[in-house]
Amino acid sequence: MSGIVLPVSSLPGPGGIGSLGAYARKWIDFLAASGQRVWQILPLSPTGFGDSPYQSCSAMAGNPYFIDLDTLAEEGLLTREEIESCDFGGDIDHIDYGLLYQNRLPLLRKAFSRSKLETEPFLKANERWLPDYALYMALKEYYQMQPLALWPDKNTVARDKTALRKAFSDHADEVSFHVFVQYLFCRQWRSLKHYANKRGIKIMGDLPIYVAEDSAEVWTHPELFQLKAPAKPAKIAGVPPDFYSATGQLWGNPLYNWEAHEKTGYKWWLSRIEHARSFYDIIRIDHFRGFYNFWSVPAGAKSAASGRWVKGPGLPLVEKLKRSLPPGSLVAEDLGDLGGHVRSFFRETGLPGMKVLVYAFDPDGDSDYLPHNVPKNSISYTSTHDSPTFTDWLSGEATEREREFAARYLRLREDEGIHWGAVRTVWGSPSRLAMAPFQDILGLGADARINTPATLGGGNWRWRVREDALNADVAARLLEVTQTYRRYTPEITTK
Repeated sequence: MSGIVLPVSSLPGPGGIGSLGAYARKWIDFLAASGQRVWQILPLSPTGFGDSPYQSCSAMAGNPYFIDLDTLAEEGLLTREEIESCDFGGDIDHIDYGLLYQNRLPLLRKAFSRSKLETEPFLKANERWLPDYALYMALKEYYQMQPLALWPDKNTVARDKTALRKAFSDHADEVSFHVFVQYLFCRQWRSLKHYANKRGIKIMGDLPIYVAEDSAEVWTHPELFQLKAPAKPAKIAGVPPDFYSATGQLWGNPLYNWEAHEKTGYKWWLSRIEHARSFYDIIRIDHFRGFYNFWSVPAGAKSAASGRWVKGPGLPLVEKLKRSLPPGSLVAEDLGDLGGHVRSFFRETGLPGMKVLVYAFDPDGDSDYLPHNVPKNSISYTSTHDSPTFTDWLSGEATEREREFAARYLRLREDEGIHWGAVRTVWGSPSRLAMAPFQDILGLGADARINTPATLGGGNWRWRVREDALNADVAARLLEVTQTYRRYTPEITTK
């Protein structure tokens, strides 16, 4: 089996960002025509600091920017003129998050003002998280988007019951609006997922292990995090000095109070996984090693270098998560510098990990990422959203000796296209699933990179694919490779 990585945000179409409408269905049709069976996406949650989907204000909510506006027009909630009069930017290759922030929600408010949709059953079905999230967003807007820790009403920050009742009353209309937005998102997403599943395509979703400091979860469940005061972390997440940064990566997410989670039987995590299961067929947990041990940095530190490794919940939590899901639907992101004990932990989980081709070419030694070394219970990738594309790596970031080794190992040929040599090799690996970002199928370079870790701003999270890339020639070439390496299965449609 094989598939393609493409964030929803990177889909083509109008509106300044990828959405859950007709162009997403066209993408699914392309996957089916090219013999692919998995579409891997990045988190569907609202983007946060640095426009990152890994710094979201909610672990449960969907991104309002992904709601398809044309669908709302077809339903009579918006007019074509209203949509076309909004400025979402003229760059079809990149997202302008500033314009989306200014112009997207006002359109959704117009749709809300006209809607007669009954959202009460949806609210009740999601009562574990949605009322608090909707109030959190209403208050964020009331306080001019200030972080939770800076809200002036400290009784509300501390979740005093009287203050909360008053807040729900004072902001009832805005709370209802955010419930409505999540209703629209979930309805459109479930429709799109149903369409994908009918075409034989499984959705692999990405679950960030941490939540943001400024999030509904930190506000709602402060006891589950290491806080020194309401909404103020005592310890924060990151990673030690590594390939990407000599001082490490300081993510800033509040760390979990794992003792508190254990006392509840990991209720919050099980609820989060249950919610994700309703959205995805396969769940990839980012930074999975954090369940074994995690890098703990004192809040306020200038860099991640001052942190230390601390023991995580380990196998007891992992086994609970596995039992809550169908077999084969959980994937562990296991990239990075892993010591022997961490590797043993991953083996004990029995979960497939990731093998990434652009990290494989040590000219002086062997690598677990070289395709001939990867185990069957793994997922092989040409590259990832955090790495350079294969073409960018080979032409720019690789040393001369790495480039020579890669060309020899992959048997790269200009007439074939060097990116197809990478795809062909990964598709021929023993891994049970072969994956490539769509940029590697197209042979794109540095301009198409999704994210550069340990950096902010720039081009991160902004790239979009052009509609004409979803063409029959590319689909036929990918289908040929997929059939050659016996990863093709005939399309099985479902009701």
